[in-house]
Amino acid sequence: MADTLIADAMAYAKAYFEGESSGHDWWHTWRVYTLATRLAGEIGADLRVCQLAALLHDVDDVKLSPETAANLTHARDFLAAHGCAEEETERVLRVIRQISFKGTDSVRPDTPEGQCVQDADRLDAIGAIGIARTFAFGGHAGRPIYDPETAPRLGMDEKAYRAASGCTLHHFDEKLLLLRDMMNTPAARRMAEHRHAVMEAYLEEFHREWNGEC
Repeated sequence: MADTLIADAMAYAKAYFEGESSGHDWWHTWRVYTLATRLAGEIGADLRVCQLAALLHDVDDVKLSPETAANLTHARDFLAAHGCAEEETERVLRVIRQISFKGTDSVRPDTPEGQCVQDADRLDAIGAIGIARTFAFGGHAGRPIYDPETAPRLGMDEKAYRAASGCTLHHFDEKLLLLRDMMNTPAARRMAEHRHAVMEAYLEEFHREWNGEC
């Protein structure tokens, strides 16, 4: 049953994100699934809950499906339709509710499974792939690449963070450069160090080129 449910969740997510170009696509989901599986193995978290939450974590994302985000309708309906037990369904949904970055209102998940999926999702937001996803989403949202006449908005709560519409480069200061220090698991903290350094090197080069220094 476990293998069938995971396979069905993969197929569902892959179909759901077909044509998605904002950086929240099937391959993002697949990478989060892969990373969460690795992290769960390292700390002994419930593998099936981690995998299901990873595969379904964006199907009700407020940026993509604001009408279902509050109740996690897509994830809940998928699990119900595939015979997932109520207790396990609630564990999966609890993970999904707790993993998002919400500025100063962000929470550390209170389960090992939530910590693994949150770390996996945040790892995919940083490093080389994170840089690519950031600019993909910026273009999707109609944001300019950079505006040196504005400043990043720091210390935002969830409401301010959701409403922010500045330039794409400011997203590094407003979120991405904060994530290294918000990892939960030892393996994720190790991986985040490298990915954080990649972003710092990229930003240094970006500003040098912007200023015509190289």
